[in-house]
Amino acid sequence: MTVSPDLNVDTVEEIQEASLLRDTMRAFARNRMALLGLVFVALLVFLAIFAPIVSPHDPYRMALDEQFLPPSTTYWLGTDNFGRDVLTRIIYGARISLVVGIVPSLISLIIGTFMGVLSGYIGGKVDFVIMRLADMMIAFPSLLLAMVVMYTLGANLFNIFVALALVGWAGVARVVRSQTLALKEKEFIEAAHANGASRVTIMFRHIFPNVVPTLIVLFSLSIPDAIMWESSLSFLGVGVQPPEASWGLLVSRGKEYLFQAPVVAIAPGVAILLTVLAFNFVGDGLRDALDPSMKD
Repeated sequence: MTVSPDLNVDTVEEIQEASLLRDTMRAFARNRMALLGLVFVALLVFLAIFAPIVSPHDPYRMALDEQFLPPSTTYWLGTDNFGRDVLTRIIYGARISLVVGIVPSLISLIIGTFMGVLSGYIGGKVDFVIMRLADMMIAFPSLLLAMVVMYTLGANLFNIFVALALVGWAGVARVVRSQTLALKEKEFIEAAHANGASRVTIMFRHIFPNVVPTLIVLFSLSIPDAIMWESSLSFLGVGVQPPEASWGLLVSRGKEYLFQAPVVAIAPGVAILLTVLAFNFVGDGLRDALDPSMKD
């Protein structure tokens, strides 16, 4: 790309950033599975936001005379053991799954990024302490650790955020640390040192922006992990509690009637499967689009 000599440095940087964004979007658009995943995620977000409008029934209304009705035009996926519409509860369950997928992932991303940049750039004892703490978190069985937190603090949505953030930050920290170690040897970091920039300035004005693409990919791939963890915790009875409509809780309750009304357990299980696949497709597409080696 030829740049006019009349343009200042800021304008040139803006043009380069716009060009990079266009290239990234084009690379992402060429990945059909990523686009399919993005469409599914967008549909899921729409259903979650507008659940009271698009849901055919009240998710908490019980009708014991309508237990285990088969799928019909009135109840598209039938009813459960309390006569509640299965489809409606799955739609409302999308709200919990998306919130639990996004919030803990964002918290662990923030903590892991701070720890990783600090560890990689400062080094020495700081690096040793942070990495040994991360090693302990990674070595401990994640599901067991999350269960211990839930049993200790109590089973509610806020504590799920705490448990999943505690489980997820260590992996982010290790990835960010490795990138920080590579970046701090670059010439632009040495130039910042020579100009008298402080450590805080270098870490958060020079190093952090360069790890953002990796953080975007990590965030998109950590969401399905968080959804799976929440579903597992709810399935085991230490996650979201009745009468809330968590997908894991729906599977847990539905398995008791698997032979009597299989749709009650299978439908939310399929919802978990499709959602996790969709987010993974989006994450893979972002990784390929943001990786220079994958571009033409």
